Amino acid sequence: MSLKGWRDLPPAGVILEAGNASKYKTGTWRSIRPVWDVSKCISCFMCWLHCPDGSILVKDGKVAGINYDYCKGCGVCASICPKSAIEMKPESLFEEGEK
Repeated sequence: MSLKGWRDLPPAGVILEAGNASKYKTGTWRSIRPVWDVSKCISCFMCWLHCPDGSILVKDGKVAGINYDYCKGCGVCASICPKSAIEMKPESLFEEGEK
């Protein structure tokens, strides 16, 4: 078996297959979790607009929740929310048996 030369390898950081991020659930990277309070939310979509992971769920023209499979807990949604409808909480509060 011979090793590939540098010309045979794809450049580092190149995404060879479009849309492949949906295959990788990255929510387990999170140490803090955004918790959405529907009673405070005015569906201004600021969280949706600024979420780098596309984790804010929208249904029927309103914010519908957070997709924790892909949310990495960066806190952008909580910091941008004008009504404080999203609060960041330690992920340890949501571990198995403590939900």
